[in-house]
Amino acid sequence: MNFDLTEEQTMVRDTFARFLDENSTSARVRKAMETSGFDAELWTGLAELGAFAIRVPEEAGGMGLGVFDAVVVMEEAGRTLASGPLAEALVAARLLGQLGGAEELLESAIGGESVVTIAFHDLAERPKQWVAGGTHANAVVARRGDDIVVVTVPEGAAKAEETLATTPIAEIDLAALDAQVLGSGEGALATFAAGLDEWKLLMAAALSGLGRQALQLGAAYACERKAFGQLIGTFQGVSHPLADRLCEVDGGKLMVWRTIRDIADGHKDAAGNVSLVLWHSGTAAAAAVSQALQTFGGYGLTTEYDIHLYNLRANAWALVRGDLQDLLAEAGRRFYGEEAAHLPEVGDLPIEFDIGEEARSVGAEVDAFFETQITDEERKQFHYSWEGWVPSVHKKLAEANLLFLGNPDMGGRALGPYAKKYARECFNKHGYANPGAGVTEMVGYMMVHYGTDELKAQVLDRLKRGECITSLGYSEPSCGSDVFAAQTRATQAEDGSWRINGTKMWTSGANLSEYVLMLTRTNPDVPKHKGLTMFIVPLKAEGVEVQPIYTFQDERTNVTFYDNVEVPDTWRLGPVDGGTKVMAAALELEHGGGFSKTIEETLEACEEVLREAGRLSEPSVQQRLARIRAHIITAEMIEFRAMWASVEKKPNMAYGPMAKMYSSEVFLVDAREMLQLTAPASLSKREGPLQLINQSYRHAHGTRIYGGTSEVHRSMIAERGLGMPRTRG
Repeated sequence: MNFDLTEEQTMVRDTFARFLDENSTSARVRKAMETSGFDAELWTGLAELGAFAIRVPEEAGGMGLGVFDAVVVMEEAGRTLASGPLAEALVAARLLGQLGGAEELLESAIGGESVVTIAFHDLAERPKQWVAGGTHANAVVARRGDDIVVVTVPEGAAKAEETLATTPIAEIDLAALDAQVLGSGEGALATFAAGLDEWKLLMAAALSGLGRQALQLGAAYACERKAFGQLIGTFQGVSHPLADRLCEVDGGKLMVWRTIRDIADGHKDAAGNVSLVLWHSGTAAAAAVSQALQTFGGYGLTTEYDIHLYNLRANAWALVRGDLQDLLAEAGRRFYGEEAAHLPEVGDLPIEFDIGEEARSVGAEVDAFFETQITDEERKQFHYSWEGWVPSVHKKLAEANLLFLGNPDMGGRALGPYAKKYARECFNKHGYANPGAGVTEMVGYMMVHYGTDELKAQVLDRLKRGECITSLGYSEPSCGSDVFAAQTRATQAEDGSWRINGTKMWTSGANLSEYVLMLTRTNPDVPKHKGLTMFIVPLKAEGVEVQPIYTFQDERTNVTFYDNVEVPDTWRLGPVDGGTKVMAAALELEHGGGFSKTIEETLEACEEVLREAGRLSEPSVQQRLARIRAHIITAEMIEFRAMWASVEKKPNMAYGPMAKMYSSEVFLVDAREMLQLTAPASLSKREGPLQLINQSYRHAHGTRIYGGTSEVHRSMIAERGLGMPRTRG
């Protein structure tokens, strides 16, 4: 898996970034608005850097680079609001090079002397249409029935008028102008159609760059503006919406990358994803610029601040082709209506999202285990929650060395994180989510690093053999996600042992586990995060009481009470008052988990129900399912990025919190959508796909809470991802 650019692409990005920073400043963008949003000097400079030759085949005089190279440039163009129809010009130049017959015009376009753009609609059906860059275009490449033509636009044919964002668009009667046929028939039409799909990718990249920069402007303003004596960035009502929008905008960028990879690999969903990516990025950018503007308050409405430029440009770029919902409909037809598409040749690209042979190998092993080693009686006990833990299956997994797949310290394998993630997905596919094993692995890892020899001999060895599991005793009734506010006390007796008194809430699996990892307060006279100590506490010890709490998710959790529970000092993890450091060790096992795979499995169940009902051909149904697909691929890519960044030791930009928060939020949205799509049958818990749809709706609510609430993660995203001030105590 790789999210890094090559050295050459990094150089290309940095070169264009520097040029655009110097030549597409706010002042230049505003100046270009006086000439209908076109900066002729900028256009010439872009040509000198080779921008318009990037996608032109080498045999036609171009650079012959791939779509990914062009995407890198377009993201910078979006970030700096480059004034001119760059995405359209890149596609038009490539089409001229591919089709031939207009070599002089192509040379002029590459050199920046001519502005050549594209028409989005067939001239035979829509002779008069809006053209991006039309006010300054010298020529337009278009479809006209079975022909692909280049239309010459004489001076005065396109009249500038006031527009939303003062971009150089114009409504032109193209059918009334002189046209040269570049190609005819199936091949030429396919080439042009591929060009239009390439434009969707380029424009989506530009919008992701634009959206992220708008959020950066909003975040920077929130770091300097005060209200009620505080920086407004400390208000969660300001920072949290920006964090939401950052996930969506970043997701759009990653979706572009994933779609290019899918095209290169010939993935069956690539065509539908091309349509989805512009819908998603256009929608995300529009939401991002509006939220960023809101951060400025009334000042955002003035022309003094640049944020309004981003607000208007986001919509002007995204809507030049037409209603974004048309793209969602197109995606639906491509996924479910068998609508054909012609995709561009994307060329070489460095990014890779393959799980690898190691993952496929262990996945096959997990599949074989569940197909051959599990009895019908054991399978009946499976459940997605802790209550699905089956002791006999747990023991078999340990014997098959499939229990602790990424942790040799626990006696397991040394699988890489990608293989471990895929193995977990295979477990889920067979209905055995096994959260107990995951928590036990984490607790065991902490024992390896901080446990005494006595603790390892008495407890850790049993965990390794699969004889028992552990649960977590972090949260308390009064502190929830603020674990550092724990008040459960641990007091040392004269003989060195400890007495633990207090209450823990949400101790899931305590009714099944033999031990709990306990966070206690050992020093109330220091800052709350410094006076904490960790222990392993036997849940069968005298003074421990476990009471059930049942949820509407069909999950049981527990409240646990500790009344003078005696624990030997040898069962302490790490130094006294050093619990925070011990907890940090567990983070080494975290790589940005999420719920994209759960949403995908529920979508498959939903599709099955709708297929049997004969509803998959309904356009509205197709669009709603396509929207869910967009969420799945975006969530998965954010999860992949978090895992990759952790493996490669990249700077902490809150990628992990983004993965968990975004996927849990869209899980609820999508689960509700699928419950509605399949109603009233989905109200039933009938075994099969309906049961999964019903269960997912109830399950999704909890994912936004456990493992850290979405609100906590939003604060982390705002702080680390946008550089905003701390919003938590």
